[in-house]
Amino acid sequence: MKKIMVVNCGSSSLKFRLFEMPSEKLIIKGLFESISKNNTEENFSSQYKIGDFFCKAPIRSHTEAVKILLNYLLENKIIASYDEIDGVGHRIVQGGKYFDKAEVATPDVLKKIEDLCILAPLHNRAHLDGIHAFQEVNKNLVNVVVFDTAFHQTMAPDTYMYALPYDWYEKYDVRKYGAHGTSHKYVAQKCAEVMGKDIKDLKLITCHIGNGASISAVMGGKCIDTSMGLTPLEGIPMGTRSGNIDPAVLEYMNSIDPEKYTVKELLRILNHESGYLGVSKVSHDSRAIEAEVETNPLCRLALEIQYKRIADFIGSYYVHMGGVDAIVFTAGIGENSSRLRREVLKRVSVLGVKCNDEVNDKVRGEVALISTPDSKVKAYLIPTEEELMIARDTYDLVK
Repeated sequence: MKKIMVVNCGSSSLKFRLFEMPSEKLIIKGLFESISKNNTEENFSSQYKIGDFFCKAPIRSHTEAVKILLNYLLENKIIASYDEIDGVGHRIVQGGKYFDKAEVATPDVLKKIEDLCILAPLHNRAHLDGIHAFQEVNKNLVNVVVFDTAFHQTMAPDTYMYALPYDWYEKYDVRKYGAHGTSHKYVAQKCAEVMGKDIKDLKLITCHIGNGASISAVMGGKCIDTSMGLTPLEGIPMGTRSGNIDPAVLEYMNSIDPEKYTVKELLRILNHESGYLGVSKVSHDSRAIEAEVETNPLCRLALEIQYKRIADFIGSYYVHMGGVDAIVFTAGIGENSSRLRREVLKRVSVLGVKCNDEVNDKVRGEVALISTPDSKVKAYLIPTEEELMIARDTYDLVK
């Protein structure tokens, strides 16, 4: 038996799970929030939860958070020593063209991750902070990096390339990379397991719908297309992201007020003030929007725009793969919004799928077949387990 720690670091947070492998038993999980160098003993907002234990304390860096975490595990006899943790798997958002699988975090690998910060500045930098924190606390730990983009590296050139000057690809690596790959890979494998079929024989469309959202076409267990692009801004509308738009919108808005609408400001708006939030004027949270859908036309419009775009991708992937065996919904909204699942399936019913409303309206966050028995195309709700997927990849490298 081996103990594998899975870590997902944000710019001011550290989320972890500790697994026993290969049984995949969850030992303990937790979250550190509001990590900041500006925290002082007198004035701080940071706090953490490890298992059932909750504490407010000034946490100034990811290294401090890791020390608190490991000391807690020692003091509570969850581990006997640091060496009892056989590996730490880190989620990395952007692996660019370099990585199509998990890797041990060697100096060369870390340099490449740092070079890719330009494509995911907030995410990759925070992930590196987490890796360095574990290295600083215990140099003997094996750190493994698992990339959100790796699963999408099987896309063909006519899928991942943009119709832009080819020099941009040769010199600057401008192409589609996708995201949420660990989630798409997990639910595709889980769907095959639930269907009792070999994934190599299946054509699946996986819908990871959370505050960030993406759709993938998975054929024979490999990704052949995905909705996100060079960055997570491309694709369907999300909580605060616009998804696909005519790029000339930027020039048009800049011409209206060049000082107010700079390129940097426009990209900030497309990333942080669009999507649900931008259209509804209410919230980025689908729950708040669904609560007002019958009384607020803009809330209804925000949802319907997204439903339509999801259906567009499902239809195009159906054509691309020459059919589909199952459509899978996952992530926060996909797992918990019966309305989203029902409305999307209604829009793609021409493909031969019909929502079983009685089942769909009852289930949340559990594996369930939500299509009717006579549907040619099956529809499933499958909760994602990105951390477990990272634990598996890490275990495979350290065992």
